[in-house]
Amino acid sequence: MTTNEEKSNATRFINAYNLIDHELRVQHDFRRSMSFSEMIRKAVSLNFIVRKYEDKLIDYGRLRNAIIHKSNDEFIIADPHNSVVEEMEKIADLISAPPKVWDKVCKKDVVTVQYDVPLKRVIELIYTTSFSNLPVYKNNGLIGVANGQKILDVLGEQITKGVDINEFLNQTKIEDIIKSFKGKFFEVKPRDITIEQALDVFYQNRKILLIVLTESGSMNEIPLGVLTTGDIMDMNSILENF
Repeated sequence: MTTNEEKSNATRFINAYNLIDHELRVQHDFRRSMSFSEMIRKAVSLNFIVRKYEDKLIDYGRLRNAIIHKSNDEFIIADPHNSVVEEMEKIADLISAPPKVWDKVCKKDVVTVQYDVPLKRVIELIYTTSFSNLPVYKNNGLIGVANGQKILDVLGEQITKGVDINEFLNQTKIEDIIKSFKGKFFEVKPRDITIEQALDVFYQNRKILLIVLTESGSMNEIPLGVLTTGDIMDMNSILENF
């Protein structure tokens, strides 16, 4: 078997380039006639890794054209620097076989509540578990997420109205509270989601606070794990050191 050390830098670079080119066309159904640079620019809105390395990938696409003879991909006329080759191979690995959140970062100790639990009990759970987002289930289906800050906003509104808070806490079911929440601040995704895909969820909608992981990404499945905005830094760090 030929090792990386035995291959020329140019060969390693071209192999990584070809892998990136192939994977992006397959993953995002880009046509074969699309140039590499055009494909990269289109993939920016679809792929977190491409978005992160967009400028370098454009530059490396030009470099690929500079190190091989235009009429013959096998005729190499230049050898790129070690650091360039290593970074290109890293990007190729991240695009073709990205790390999964399930293996690296997701929290698997999920705390959930049933729809008819009193608001007081939900607040106690948020305090004792230190989880600010608790998935709420009804008939084995996810109907929403009890978010600590949004609950606090509801309580503030009730206090302003002069409502008896003790009675409100004890008599109000969490289902009634989450119905009043405005905007979508959580997503449900399959457990095999990649770190790149998870980061993209948070990037595409900055209001997302929680990703609930189930077996196939259905709201009618039990939660297996969760990701929060607090995991974003760790996910970025994993990709940097991958």
